[in-house]
Order: sequence, then C-alpha cells, then structure tokens
Amino acid sequence: MREEYDFSKAVKNPYAKKLKKQITINIDGEAIEYFKKQSKDVGIPYQSLINLYLVHCAKENKKINLSWK
Repeated sequence: MREEYDFSKAVKNPYAKKLKKQITINIDGEAIEYFKKQSKDVGIPYQSLINLYLVHCAKENKKINLSWK
C-alpha cells in the first residue's frame, strides 16, 4: 500500500446522488403484507417494490387525497 495517493485527476462519481438513504419508518403490517405478496408475484424484494412505488409517486408529483370516514 502506498504512503500517499494522487487524487488530482480523480473524477466525481456520477451515481453518488442516486445512492439510497437508510431510514426507519413505521408501516402497517397490512401494507407490508400487501407488498410482500406483490413481491412474490413479480420477483422483486418487497422493500425494492415500496421504494419503486414511492419514487414513481414522487416523479409523477402525485398528491395525497385523504378522506376520513
């Protein structure tokens, strides 16, 4: 291993902005079971499905329409 490295010609990682951020979130068991079932049907891990759905909502600028009964 070298004592020093020269990073003067280094290139910034273009994918660094797309890295996922780990968070803690409370989700109803019913919702988790729904995504787990969907994940078995399509062959994608349920956490990835949840992420894909949330990203889709954000890109489409979906607005939440809640009506309490």
